[in-house]
Formats: sequence, C-alpha cells, structure tokens
Amino acid sequence: MDNTEHATPARRKPAYRNIAVWIIILGAIGAVMLMKRLNQASPSTARDWLNKGALVIDVRSEAEYRDQHLPGTINIPLGRLEDEIARHAPKKEQPILLHCQSGMRSGLGTSTLKKLGYGNVLNLGSYGRAKEMLGSR
Repeated sequence: MDNTEHATPARRKPAYRNIAVWIIILGAIGAVMLMKRLNQASPSTARDWLNKGALVIDVRSEAEYRDQHLPGTINIPLGRLEDEIARHAPKKEQPILLHCQSGMRSGLGTSTLKKLGYGNVLNLGSYGRAKEMLGSR
C-alpha cells in the first residue's frame, strides 16, 4: 500500500492571522516614526537656537563623521557622549542640537543629555534634515 494516499494535508494559517500580524507590524513602525517626528526640532526653533549660540553635535561614529559632516559641528559619538559632553558644554543651560544619520541615535543622545541635567537639548534628526536646516548658516 502506498503511504502517500494517507498523508494529511498541511494546515494553512487562517488569512486573518496573517493580516493581524501585518497590522501590528505596520502599527509599530508608524508609532516609532511618529515618536521620532514628535521629538525632533522644528526648523524655526532650530534657527532660533542657532542664533542664540547652540552647539551642533553629530553623534555618528568618527568614521561616518570623517566621510562627511556639516561645517561647524562637533563630533561626539553616541557611546562617548555622556563622558565627553562636559568638555564641550560645561554649562548645562547651553543650547545643544544633536543629529545623526537617521535621527535615532540623536534621539537617544537627547534623552541621555536630558538625564544628565542638560535642559536645552533638541534633536535635529537625520543628517539630511540637519543639512537642510543648517545650510543657510
């Protein structure tokens, strides 16, 4: 007798489970993007802070900074920010604008500096966004 005649067919997941998974994934991505946008400085606020002497800190790696960076920025990689910030901004009232490649590291850096007591810290977001905002300075 042939065993293939009695094989049970593979069970397929109901379509609604696949749809639910995609809805959850897309919702999570949307939430991350929204939070990222809400925590970024507006162009007008960034310009105001620059006019008041804000430091612009690039929290990307040294290699990324060497490859390409915006004029007048300071490079402090995110992993060294906590240890090196006081050398560049000894007064915690100093306005500081952070940026990175995508806006994620600068968002983390903004949180780190706020926890250290720096009250005037804003995230410019991505390199491209920072370039647009700083281009006219």
